[in-house]
Amino acid sequence: MAILLLAAFIGVPLVEIAVFVQVGGWIGLGPTLALVVLTAVLGAWQLRAQGLATLLRARDQIDRGALPARELFDGACLLVAGALLLTPGFVTDAAGFLLFLPPVRDLLRQLLARYVRAAMETRTFVAGEEAGGAGRPGGAPGPIIDGEFRDVSEEAPPEGPPRRERLPE
Repeated sequence: MAILLLAAFIGVPLVEIAVFVQVGGWIGLGPTLALVVLTAVLGAWQLRAQGLATLLRARDQIDRGALPARELFDGACLLVAGALLLTPGFVTDAAGFLLFLPPVRDLLRQLLARYVRAAMETRTFVAGEEAGGAGRPGGAPGPIIDGEFRDVSEEAPPEGPPRRERLPE
């Protein structure tokens, strides 16, 4: 992961400089700088519009008692888009404008969800030992635990301090 960050911090500015030189050669210095400023202004305007809409959707979800997970992800994508658009450069602007598109955010959300599901592992421990099950690597079944239970949620609490019983070994 650290090597990817290092490559990004070195590679992105080099690519941006190369694109600046190319575009400056085609249209000149003044129009190139004006285009960079224009993309920043358009990006800020778009960020404000979509950010406000996302905030209102999140508030609506919260008012209904639902978790605004989609809106939180969209808000994070819009935050990154705004940072990319305020960074001078055509490549970062293109990436920022892509994050404004809902289908791109939906694709990223699906990819992230798939990655999280694949990386997530659930393990259950009973009496200090791992209990198996369908979710266990290899799908091997674990020990079967047999027991009886009684629902005590409706019963009145017992008088006095709680009794401590020793479980048979």
